[in-house]
Amino acid sequence: MRSIALISNKAEPLECQDDFNGRLVAITGATSGIGYVTAREYASHGANLLVINRNEEKTLNLCEEIHRDFGVECDFMLADFAHISEVKKVGEELVNSDLNIDVFIHNAGVYLPEKTISDDGLEMVFQVDHLGSFILNYILKDKLKAQQKCRIILVNSEGHRFAILGLKLDDLTWEKRHYSGLKSYGSAKTAQLLTMIKFNDYFQDSGVTINAVHPGNVRTNMGEENPGFFKRVIIKRSYRPIEISAKSLYYIGVSKDIEGVSGKFFNLTYEEEPAPPALDRELAEELWDLSIKLGELA
Repeated sequence: MRSIALISNKAEPLECQDDFNGRLVAITGATSGIGYVTAREYASHGANLLVINRNEEKTLNLCEEIHRDFGVECDFMLADFAHISEVKKVGEELVNSDLNIDVFIHNAGVYLPEKTISDDGLEMVFQVDHLGSFILNYILKDKLKAQQKCRIILVNSEGHRFAILGLKLDDLTWEKRHYSGLKSYGSAKTAQLLTMIKFNDYFQDSGVTINAVHPGNVRTNMGEENPGFFKRVIIKRSYRPIEISAKSLYYIGVSKDIEGVSGKFFNLTYEEEPAPPALDRELAEELWDLSIKLGELA
Protein backbone atom coordinates (compact mmCIF):
# COMPACT_ATOMS: atom_id res chain seq x y z
CA MET A 1 0.00 0.00 0.00
CA ARG A 2 1.40 3.36 -1.00
CA SER A 3 2.15 6.18 1.37
CA ILE A 4 0.02 9.33 1.38
CA ALA A 5 0.96 11.77 -1.35
CA LEU A 6 -1.60 14.54 -0.95
CA ILE A 7 -0.10 17.26 -3.09
CA SER A 8 2.90 16.12 -5.10
CA ASN A 9 1.92 12.65 -6.32
CA LYS A 10 3.47 12.31 -9.76
CA ALA A 11 2.78 8.62 -10.38
CA GLU A 12 1.27 7.66 -13.71
CA PRO A 13 -1.95 5.67 -13.38
CA LEU A 14 -2.08 2.05 -14.43
CA GLU A 15 -3.99 1.61 -17.67
CA CYS A 16 -6.48 -0.93 -18.95
CA GLN A 17 -6.79 -1.44 -22.69
CA ASP A 18 -9.61 -3.99 -22.54
CA ASP A 19 -12.74 -3.20 -24.54
CA PHE A 20 -16.09 -2.78 -22.80
CA ASN A 21 -18.34 -3.35 -25.79
CA GLY A 22 -22.06 -3.34 -25.10
CA ARG A 23 -21.70 -2.86 -21.35
CA LEU A 24 -23.69 -0.13 -19.56
CA VAL A 25 -21.94 2.57 -17.56
CA ALA A 26 -23.89 5.13 -15.49
CA ILE A 27 -22.14 8.40 -14.69
CA THR A 28 -23.42 11.33 -12.67
CA GLY A 29 -22.23 14.85 -13.45
CA ALA A 30 -21.00 13.98 -16.93
CA THR A 31 -21.39 17.24 -18.85
CA SER A 32 -18.04 18.73 -17.81
CA GLY A 33 -14.73 18.05 -16.12
CA ILE A 34 -13.88 14.56 -14.93
CA GLY A 35 -17.33 13.17 -15.71
CA TYR A 36 -17.14 14.36 -19.31
CA VAL A 37 -13.70 12.93 -20.10
CA THR A 38 -14.63 9.70 -18.31
CA ALA A 39 -17.79 9.35 -20.37
CA ARG A 40 -15.71 9.71 -23.53
CA GLU A 41 -13.11 7.24 -22.25
CA TYR A 42 -15.70 4.52 -21.63
CA ALA A 43 -17.48 5.25 -24.92
CA SER A 44 -14.17 4.99 -26.79
CA HIS A 45 -13.92 1.40 -25.53
CA GLY A 46 -17.43 0.53 -26.76
CA ALA A 47 -19.49 1.07 -23.59
CA ASN A 48 -23.04 2.37 -23.72
CA LEU A 49 -23.72 5.27 -21.38
CA LEU A 50 -26.45 6.43 -19.04
CA VAL A 51 -25.61 9.95 -17.90
CA ILE A 52 -27.35 11.63 -14.99
CA ASN A 53 -27.04 15.42 -15.07
CA ARG A 54 -28.94 18.54 -14.08
CA ASN A 55 -28.73 20.53 -17.36
CA GLU A 56 -30.89 19.18 -20.16
CA GLU A 57 -29.35 21.17 -23.01
CA LYS A 58 -25.79 20.21 -22.11
CA THR A 59 -26.86 16.61 -21.66
CA LEU A 60 -28.53 16.43 -25.06
CA ASN A 61 -25.39 17.88 -26.64
CA LEU A 62 -23.24 15.34 -24.78
CA CYS A 63 -25.31 12.36 -25.91
CA GLU A 64 -25.30 13.60 -29.51
CA GLU A 65 -21.51 13.99 -29.35
CA ILE A 66 -20.98 10.54 -27.81
CA HIS A 67 -23.15 8.82 -30.40
CA ARG A 68 -21.52 10.74 -33.26
CA ASP A 69 -17.94 10.15 -32.16
CA PHE A 70 -18.17 6.56 -30.94
CA GLY A 71 -21.38 5.03 -32.33
CA VAL A 72 -22.56 3.84 -28.92
CA GLU A 73 -25.82 4.49 -27.10
CA CYS A 74 -26.04 7.43 -24.71
CA ASP A 75 -29.24 7.75 -22.72
CA PHE A 76 -29.84 10.24 -19.96
CA MET A 77 -31.82 11.12 -16.87
CA LEU A 78 -32.10 14.54 -15.26
CA ALA A 79 -31.58 15.31 -11.59
CA ASP A 80 -30.21 18.26 -9.65
CA PHE A 81 -28.39 16.82 -6.65
CA ALA A 82 -29.25 19.98 -4.73
CA HIS A 83 -32.79 18.57 -4.48
CA ILE A 84 -33.30 15.27 -2.67
CA SER A 85 -36.64 14.66 -4.40
CA GLU A 86 -34.99 14.70 -7.85
CA VAL A 87 -32.28 12.25 -6.82
CA LYS A 88 -34.85 9.90 -5.31
CA LYS A 89 -36.98 10.09 -8.46
CA VAL A 90 -34.05 8.98 -10.61
CA GLY A 91 -33.21 6.19 -8.18
CA GLU A 92 -36.78 4.90 -8.22
CA GLU A 93 -36.94 5.02 -12.01
CA LEU A 94 -33.70 3.05 -12.23
CA VAL A 95 -34.76 0.43 -9.71
CA ASN A 96 -37.99 -0.14 -11.66
CA SER A 97 -36.20 -0.36 -15.00
CA ASP A 98 -34.86 -3.46 -16.73
CA LEU A 99 -31.39 -1.93 -17.04
CA ASN A 100 -28.36 -3.94 -15.95
CA ILE A 101 -25.69 -1.49 -14.87
CA ASP A 102 -22.13 -2.79 -15.17
CA VAL A 103 -20.37 0.26 -13.72
CA PHE A 104 -21.89 3.12 -11.73
CA ILE A 105 -19.63 6.15 -11.34
CA HIS A 106 -20.75 8.71 -8.75
CA ASN A 107 -19.01 11.83 -9.95
CA ALA A 108 -21.44 14.70 -9.23
CA GLY A 109 -20.01 17.09 -6.66
CA VAL A 110 -19.49 20.70 -5.63
CA TYR A 111 -16.98 22.77 -3.69
CA LEU A 112 -18.33 25.95 -2.08
CA PRO A 113 -16.16 28.54 -0.29
CA GLU A 114 -19.23 30.03 1.41
CA LYS A 115 -21.74 28.07 3.46
CA THR A 116 -24.91 27.38 1.49
CA ILE A 117 -28.05 25.72 2.82
CA SER A 118 -30.14 23.75 0.34
CA ASP A 119 -33.91 23.89 -0.01
CA ASP A 120 -33.90 20.63 1.94
CA GLY A 121 -32.29 22.41 4.91
CA LEU A 122 -28.91 20.71 4.55
CA GLU A 123 -25.43 22.10 3.98
CA MET A 124 -25.05 21.96 0.22
CA VAL A 125 -21.66 20.26 -0.10
CA PHE A 126 -22.70 17.48 2.29
CA GLN A 127 -25.94 17.02 0.38
CA VAL A 128 -24.45 16.93 -3.12
CA ASP A 129 -21.13 15.21 -2.46
CA HIS A 130 -22.32 12.61 0.04
CA LEU A 131 -26.08 12.29 0.35
CA GLY A 132 -26.79 12.23 -3.39
CA SER A 133 -24.60 9.20 -4.05
CA PHE A 134 -25.82 7.57 -0.83
CA ILE A 135 -29.47 7.88 -1.87
CA LEU A 136 -28.86 6.33 -5.30
CA ASN A 137 -26.77 3.48 -3.91
CA TYR A 138 -29.26 2.79 -1.13
CA ILE A 139 -32.26 2.69 -3.47
CA LEU A 140 -30.39 0.52 -5.98
CA LYS A 141 -28.61 -1.80 -3.57
CA ASP A 142 -31.06 -4.72 -3.85
CA LYS A 143 -31.32 -4.42 -7.64
CA LEU A 144 -27.54 -4.38 -8.04
CA LYS A 145 -27.13 -7.30 -5.65
CA ALA A 146 -29.68 -9.29 -7.67
CA GLN A 147 -27.63 -8.58 -10.83
CA GLN A 148 -24.69 -10.33 -9.13
CA LYS A 149 -22.35 -7.88 -10.82
CA CYS A 150 -21.59 -4.18 -10.80
CA ARG A 151 -18.65 -2.00 -9.94
CA ILE A 152 -19.67 1.09 -8.00
CA ILE A 153 -17.08 3.88 -8.06
CA LEU A 154 -17.22 6.90 -5.76
CA VAL A 155 -15.22 9.81 -7.13
CA ASN A 156 -13.80 10.86 -3.79
CA SER A 157 -10.74 12.96 -2.94
CA GLU A 158 -7.53 13.20 -0.99
CA GLY A 159 -9.34 16.29 0.27
CA HIS A 160 -11.12 14.04 2.78
CA ARG A 161 -7.96 14.48 4.84
CA PHE A 162 -8.91 18.12 5.48
CA ALA A 163 -11.55 16.85 7.93
CA ILE A 164 -8.80 16.57 10.53
CA LEU A 165 -11.20 16.47 13.47
CA GLY A 166 -13.51 14.03 11.75
CA LEU A 167 -17.18 14.28 10.87
CA LYS A 168 -19.43 16.07 13.37
CA LEU A 169 -22.87 14.56 13.03
CA ASP A 170 -24.32 17.01 15.55
CA ASP A 171 -23.24 20.00 13.45
CA LEU A 172 -23.65 19.12 9.78
CA THR A 173 -24.91 22.64 9.01
CA TRP A 174 -21.83 24.28 10.60
CA GLU A 175 -23.70 26.29 13.21
CA LYS A 176 -21.26 25.50 16.02
CA ARG A 177 -18.03 25.68 13.99
CA HIS A 178 -16.43 28.07 11.55
CA TYR A 179 -17.23 27.03 7.99
CA SER A 180 -14.55 26.80 5.34
CA GLY A 181 -14.68 25.33 1.87
CA LEU A 182 -11.85 22.90 2.56
CA LYS A 183 -13.33 21.67 5.84
CA SER A 184 -16.84 21.18 4.45
CA TYR A 185 -15.48 19.40 1.37
CA GLY A 186 -13.29 17.19 3.53
CA SER A 187 -16.24 16.37 5.79
CA ALA A 188 -18.50 15.43 2.88
CA LYS A 189 -15.86 13.20 1.31
CA THR A 190 -15.21 11.61 4.71
CA ALA A 191 -18.93 10.90 4.98
CA GLN A 192 -18.88 9.19 1.60
CA LEU A 193 -15.99 6.97 2.68
CA LEU A 194 -17.70 6.08 5.94
CA THR A 195 -20.87 4.87 4.25
CA MET A 196 -18.74 2.93 1.78
CA ILE A 197 -17.85 0.72 4.76
CA LYS A 198 -21.51 -0.20 5.23
CA PHE A 199 -22.24 -0.67 1.53
CA ASN A 200 -19.20 -2.93 1.27
CA ASP A 201 -20.57 -5.04 4.12
CA TYR A 202 -23.92 -5.32 2.34
CA PHE A 203 -22.40 -6.34 -1.01
CA GLN A 204 -20.00 -8.88 0.46
CA ASP A 205 -19.68 -11.96 -1.80
CA SER A 206 -22.46 -10.72 -4.10
CA GLY A 207 -20.42 -9.88 -7.19
CA VAL A 208 -20.99 -6.16 -6.56
CA THR A 209 -18.03 -4.06 -5.47
CA ILE A 210 -17.72 -0.47 -4.25
CA ASN A 211 -14.52 1.56 -4.22
CA ALA A 212 -13.53 5.21 -3.89
CA VAL A 213 -11.06 7.00 -6.15
CA HIS A 214 -9.11 10.23 -5.84
CA PRO A 215 -8.98 11.19 -9.54
CA GLY A 216 -5.79 13.23 -9.33
CA ASN A 217 -5.09 16.93 -9.03
CA VAL A 218 -6.53 17.96 -12.37
CA ARG A 219 -8.03 21.16 -13.68
CA THR A 220 -11.83 21.18 -13.51
CA ASN A 221 -14.44 23.88 -12.92
CA MET A 222 -14.96 22.72 -9.34
CA GLY A 223 -13.88 25.30 -6.80
CA GLU A 224 -12.98 28.01 -9.29
CA GLU A 225 -14.79 30.47 -7.02
CA ASN A 226 -12.21 29.87 -4.30
CA PRO A 227 -9.66 32.70 -4.25
CA GLY A 228 -7.64 31.16 -1.44
CA PHE A 229 -3.93 30.48 -1.32
CA PHE A 230 -4.35 26.72 -1.46
CA LYS A 231 -6.33 26.85 -4.68
CA ARG A 232 -4.32 29.59 -6.37
CA VAL A 233 -0.82 28.47 -5.52
CA ILE A 234 -0.51 24.90 -4.28
CA ILE A 235 -3.20 23.07 -6.25
CA LYS A 236 -2.64 24.95 -9.50
CA ARG A 237 1.07 24.19 -9.40
CA SER A 238 0.29 20.49 -9.23
CA TYR A 239 -2.37 20.35 -11.96
CA ARG A 240 -2.06 17.39 -14.29
CA PRO A 241 -3.88 16.46 -17.53
CA ILE A 242 -7.50 15.56 -16.83
CA GLU A 243 -7.12 12.45 -18.98
CA ILE A 244 -5.38 10.70 -16.08
CA SER A 245 -8.68 10.84 -14.19
CA ALA A 246 -10.57 9.16 -17.01
CA LYS A 247 -7.94 6.46 -17.47
CA SER A 248 -7.89 5.79 -13.71
CA LEU A 249 -11.67 5.51 -13.50
CA TYR A 250 -11.67 3.21 -16.52
CA TYR A 251 -9.02 1.00 -14.92
CA ILE A 252 -10.94 0.73 -11.63
CA GLY A 253 -14.16 0.00 -13.51
CA VAL A 254 -12.87 -2.53 -16.03
CA SER A 255 -9.45 -3.99 -15.20
CA LYS A 256 -9.33 -7.66 -14.27
CA ASP A 257 -6.74 -6.70 -11.64
CA ILE A 258 -9.54 -5.03 -9.65
CA GLU A 259 -11.97 -7.96 -9.99
CA GLY A 260 -13.49 -8.64 -6.56
CA VAL A 261 -11.62 -5.77 -4.88
CA SER A 262 -14.02 -3.75 -2.74
CA GLY A 263 -14.18 -1.21 0.06
CA LYS A 264 -10.86 0.39 -0.90
CA PHE A 265 -9.62 3.94 -1.44
CA PHE A 266 -7.44 4.54 -4.49
CA ASN A 267 -5.27 7.52 -5.39
CA LEU A 268 -5.63 7.23 -9.15
CA THR A 269 -5.09 3.45 -9.50
CA TYR A 270 -3.01 2.89 -6.37
CA GLU A 271 -4.54 1.76 -3.08
CA GLU A 272 -4.01 4.05 -0.10
CA GLU A 273 -5.09 4.06 3.53
CA PRO A 274 -7.77 6.71 4.14
CA ALA A 275 -7.41 9.14 7.03
CA PRO A 276 -8.40 7.65 10.42
CA PRO A 277 -11.74 9.56 10.67
CA ALA A 278 -12.85 7.80 7.46
CA LEU A 279 -12.26 4.38 9.04
CA ASP A 280 -14.39 4.86 12.16
CA ARG A 281 -16.85 1.96 11.96
CA GLU A 282 -18.94 3.16 14.91
CA LEU A 283 -19.37 6.55 13.27
CA ALA A 284 -20.15 4.81 9.98
CA GLU A 285 -23.09 3.06 11.66
CA GLU A 286 -24.42 6.35 13.03
CA LEU A 287 -23.99 8.14 9.71
CA TRP A 288 -25.72 5.31 7.85
CA ASP A 289 -28.83 5.65 10.01
CA LEU A 290 -28.75 9.44 9.77
CA SER A 291 -28.32 9.38 5.99
CA ILE A 292 -31.36 7.12 5.67
CA LYS A 293 -33.34 9.62 7.74
CA LEU A 294 -32.07 12.70 5.88
CA GLY A 295 -32.73 11.05 2.54
CA GLU A 296 -36.24 10.08 3.65
CA LEU A 297 -35.50 6.50 2.72
CA ALA A 298 -37.36 4.81 5.58
